[in-house]
Amino acid sequence: MGRCCKCNGRLLCMCLLPCMMTGHLLVYIMVSIFVTISYTPPKITTHFIASGISTNSSNLASHPVGPFWNLRLEDSALWNRLQHAWDRQHNPILRGNTTWITGERKVKLLSEIEDECSSDCISHKCSLPRMHDFNSLPDQMRAFIMAMHCREYPLLINQPGICKRNRSSFGFDSPMLLMAIKSQVGNFENRQAIRETWGRSGLVEGESNKKGGLVRTVFLLGRQDSSTGPHPDLKNLLELENKKYGDILHWDFRDTFFNLTLKDLLFWHWLQEYCPTAMFVFKGDDDVFVRTGALLDYLQKQWDEHNLVKAITNKTDLDLFVGQVIYNAMPNREPSTKYYIPDRFYKGGYPSYAGGGGVVYSGSLALRLKEVSEKVRLFPIDDVYLGMCLHRLGLSPSHHPGFLTFDLPESDRGSPCAYRSVLLVHRRRPKEILTLWKQLQSLPGHC
Repeated sequence: MGRCCKCNGRLLCMCLLPCMMTGHLLVYIMVSIFVTISYTPPKITTHFIASGISTNSSNLASHPVGPFWNLRLEDSALWNRLQHAWDRQHNPILRGNTTWITGERKVKLLSEIEDECSSDCISHKCSLPRMHDFNSLPDQMRAFIMAMHCREYPLLINQPGICKRNRSSFGFDSPMLLMAIKSQVGNFENRQAIRETWGRSGLVEGESNKKGGLVRTVFLLGRQDSSTGPHPDLKNLLELENKKYGDILHWDFRDTFFNLTLKDLLFWHWLQEYCPTAMFVFKGDDDVFVRTGALLDYLQKQWDEHNLVKAITNKTDLDLFVGQVIYNAMPNREPSTKYYIPDRFYKGGYPSYAGGGGVVYSGSLALRLKEVSEKVRLFPIDDVYLGMCLHRLGLSPSHHPGFLTFDLPESDRGSPCAYRSVLLVHRRRPKEILTLWKQLQSLPGHC
């Protein structure tokens, strides 16, 4: 410092420069230490989700208690064995091994297992690995197991041009929203109520944003299930219905509860071929009620936000999957229920999934779900299977409080005002759908 004081002019400035830089460095270090000490992580907003079995609150479900996708083999459960084989087959590190040892038992790879299955999915001649007490299982579980290797079925009624129909007159290249409604051959009244109300095809306005969008609706049907008893022949009526409305997709497989998963798979294949540019897909049952205009408003907002993010991050795919989310659910082990899943078929918990009454997801995600489903064994519960496919993509469903797959509180069901914040409600009979639709067209001003 004494030397610096003896300097003058330019020499003085050159001598003082190191001193000033050292001072600035000390200030930077002190500020960094202060910021580090005083930093607190941002508060994460907890959204409402449907209650799970480990819930400590009536409003909030806890986080999943453990990872769903268990790489450890559950050798006594058929689905786990088959999925474990598939996981190894699709794992590039383990793909070279044809067999592996678990305890003292040798487990076959998927390719060996499926070599024993006949390609004839109609007769269900398939020799799957042995399952303890197979004959004691309920009929629907036995039928599912015998056909769970089958993923391709003939399309009896198709709508190859439905996403291109009249598109020039509306000025749209593809639908903003494709409604895929799971129905059955005999549910004529349900389909007609939907066509006349919330599932009407064409240009639909939003409720708050009049922009709206082009909506197309298709109904997903299988073959009448002969195992439930004799049914009247409705083939001619179905053909007349399709001739008039042109919105039926009909496949040649038994339309049972455990085969609802097939409707997802077959629909995704159809979507990829005939409507791959649909912006969003709604998949629901034919006994739900949807406020389509409000749903379009919500989807338009999601699309606008995605475009803003895309401009910054260049991320092209919109990973949107919305419904009423259920965490920490476990298989139903009660044999008398239609959801019964025996532990000798499946062991473990369920992934986070959205209730199957109605969900909405982006069109680009639908195509990714189609691809990943080829690596996930068919599961009898369709909404759980969707959760499995999402999990394999590294995604989780998003909860929206407007999706009420378990209905409104009973005291509110008769009040039109109670539906102002609802996007979907389950269940409603055809007459209730028509009545509610009419009421919501002119909600009272005090709502």
